[in-house]
Amino acid sequence: MPILQCGRFRLDLSPPRIMAIINLTDDSFSGDGLSGDLSAALRQAERALEQGADMLDVGAESSRPGAEPVPDAQEQARVVAFIERTRSWNVPLSIDTLKPAVMRAAIEAGADMINDINAFRAPGAVEAVAGSQAGLCVMHMLGEPRTMQKDPRYVDVVAEVKRFLDERTRVLEAAGISRERIVLDPGFGFGKRVENNYALLRELERFGAEGLAVLAGLSRKSMLGAVTGREVAERMPASIAAALIAVQRGAGIVRVHDVAATRDALEIWRAVGAGT
Repeated sequence: MPILQCGRFRLDLSPPRIMAIINLTDDSFSGDGLSGDLSAALRQAERALEQGADMLDVGAESSRPGAEPVPDAQEQARVVAFIERTRSWNVPLSIDTLKPAVMRAAIEAGADMINDINAFRAPGAVEAVAGSQAGLCVMHMLGEPRTMQKDPRYVDVVAEVKRFLDERTRVLEAAGISRERIVLDPGFGFGKRVENNYALLRELERFGAEGLAVLAGLSRKSMLGAVTGREVAERMPASIAAALIAVQRGAGIVRVHDVAATRDALEIWRAVGAGT
């Protein structure tokens, strides 16, 4: 497993890392949006760390299918306030944003990673992060959140997603960004049909074949409900199974809602030697 340069931290991903989701959004798909309630977000973050989270991923703009953008100033104010309160916690802080202005403000406030569902394609995004030491999560998305699930189509989804991520990696490297700072995310649920998502999970190892870190975000997603018939609030067992399969196929980071249950599953996996 690679070493990830992540702001103040150099993370060994040989034990897979658990990234806890903290939603400051108003309309999270999973129903856990905190609508900018900083106190509630801090309590949730503390609880996640107590349960075994290795990283925190904080977002203030929903990326669920059909989501509408929020004002830059609102998103920036929410994430910066969170960073300022948690910077001293000695835990990697990831900010989920696709806006260059928010990226800059987050890095200046002390964020250790920028998690961009738009793969740093917005004008100025690469420039916003290039001069820092922040880790960069590069995700594939077909279209944009408002339209991404309207009839997505691929000929070979794994090859097409990998080609896109390879191209974005080259763009970042051309800007002087070290490969040690880059994490690849195939973007489960972002412009994919159910069968596309499972093809990506089945062949997840291909995305880390060149030595780059891989992040998998499967928690509570509709691809799990499509198979189990469960609503969002009932998808924890399926989420744990998906996270475990992802790390078995090479994910160094799993982004989850249910930290304690994911930690337990990974501990059992390691106890039987699967993680060595």
